[in-house]
Formats: sequence, structure tokens, C-alpha cells
Amino acid sequence: MTDIVVLDALPMNPGDLDWAPLAALGNLRLYDHTATAEVPERITGADVVFTNKVRLDRAAFAAATRLRMVSVLATGYDVVDVGAAREHGVTACNVPGYSTPSTAQTAVALLLELAYRVGAHADAVRAGEWTHRNIWSFRDHPLVELAGKTLVIVGLGAIGGRVAQIGAALGMRVVAAQIPGRSGGGASSCPRVPLDEAFAIADVVSLHCPLTPLTREMVNAGRLALLKPTAFLVNTARGPLVDEAALADALHAGRLAGYAADVLGVEPPPPDNPLLHAPNCLITPHLAWASRESRQRLLDASVENLRAFLAGAPRNVVA
Repeated sequence: MTDIVVLDALPMNPGDLDWAPLAALGNLRLYDHTATAEVPERITGADVVFTNKVRLDRAAFAAATRLRMVSVLATGYDVVDVGAAREHGVTACNVPGYSTPSTAQTAVALLLELAYRVGAHADAVRAGEWTHRNIWSFRDHPLVELAGKTLVIVGLGAIGGRVAQIGAALGMRVVAAQIPGRSGGGASSCPRVPLDEAFAIADVVSLHCPLTPLTREMVNAGRLALLKPTAFLVNTARGPLVDEAALADALHAGRLAGYAADVLGVEPPPPDNPLLHAPNCLITPHLAWASRESRQRLLDASVENLRAFLAGAPRNVVA
């Protein structure tokens, strides 16, 4: 029987999904969380490993002599050393596209919160401010109308494309920025401009590109200086796309109107992460992917990845 291990089961399924379809394909062992030091022991003897954020490096593949397949419970697969997987004859798969609606919705929710601070004003009302001020309307934060503003999308894939559609529906002018290391020039429903030029004209920048050596900290002090002081920056892609220290400095200095992100460079963040104490900064705990609908699609696709592999026709192969 196929020995199946899930290294970090809890984030995907806190109890509202059913593991039975996966369990039907073999002997299933579920671990809520797995520390780095626990990886070799837990995957020794496994035929198939599922992981979301637990890294599988060269040493892990060397320890798992029976391993035949790794399936990432996500679209991004940077947690897997794909070179080592190839060397050990292990098929590596991912799940593309499952979180597009939820992640796009989160990006727009973060942008709307920056623009109108609905949560902050609702908290003020709950705290009695509306009653105490004795005035029929008050605003503790600037209210920004998005219609007519320029939305720059960095990474016009499935999620970026969906955010572009929603931005256009809000009356925004949508522009696609050229990602470092890509030639670009493909078909697009909106104009494409060089990255620096895009930052200079942006009222909103929304990040949706993968993390690569060329995109790591591409939002650095130099590019932050190109942005208007009234601009918003939204990141639902990867935390390390941004130089967090430089971004915190820009927020403290008032050189950026606001930053909203669902991702950080280190997750969970250490207490000294500079963004945790920066003004006009909204951070959510990497939840964009995690609606029930999205997680169900992820589980279903992961089961199909294994079923296809066992049938000799693997799908969504990345290595």
C-alpha cells in the first residue's frame, strides 16, 4: 500500500474538510505541523509526501529512499529543491490556479481598506466615538476614491488578471508592469510599461509575481522613491518581493500613503519586524488562499495529482 504523509495538514484543513478521498489512495499519516528537524524522520519510508510550507531540501530527499512523489499543497513550489527531486527520481507536482478567486478578493479587500479604512472607522463607532463627538459624520482617515486612479499590476497572471478586471470595474486605469527577468510583450488587455515607469505613474501597485532571484526585494528604496507619496502598495504574492526595512522607513517618513500585505519575509514574523510597528500598514496572516472554497479545490486537485501519478500519468509536474 502507498504510504502517504502530509507534513503540515492543519493550515489547509482545520477540521472543515474531509481527508477521506486522499486516505482512500493509501496509508495516510497527517501531521498538523512539522519542524525542520522532524522532516527526515517523518518522510523516511514514505512513498508520497504532501507539503505546503515545510521545506524539502537535498538532505530530505537523501533521507527518503522510498519517496516517489512530492505534491505541494500550493501553487508556488519554492519549498521543494526541484533539482534534488530530479536527481532522486522523484516526481514533484503543484496545484496551479486553485486560489485565484480568493487571493484576488483579498488583494482588493486590502486595497479598499487602505482607501476607506472601513475597519478603523467601524472600531471607532464601536468605541463610542460617534456618540461622544455629537456630529452626524466624522472621518479619522483620508477617504480615497479609486475611480480614475492608476492601478499597476506587477504579474498579470491568473490572480493579477482577476485583480485587473476588478480594478477596471471600479473605474481604475489599469497598467501592467514589466517583471524583472521577463521579456514580456505577450497579449494583454492593458498597456505594458517598464517597471520603473510604472511605479512613477502608479496610484496603486499590486504585486502578483513569483519570487525569483531577480524579483527578490525588487520593491527597494530606489523604487519606493519613484512612487507618489499618495500611492498605496498591496502585496498578496510573496513577502521577500519587498525590502521591509526600506518600506517601513518610507511609511514612517510619509513617503508612501499605505501598505497592505498578506505576506511577510518571515512567517510568522519575529517581534522586531519593522512593518509590525509602521504607520498606515495593514498586515493579515497569509490568509488570502484559505477560504473554504479555495481549500476544497486545493484538496480535490491534490487528490487528483496522486491519483494521476498512481495511474502512470502524472499531472501538474514541476520536476
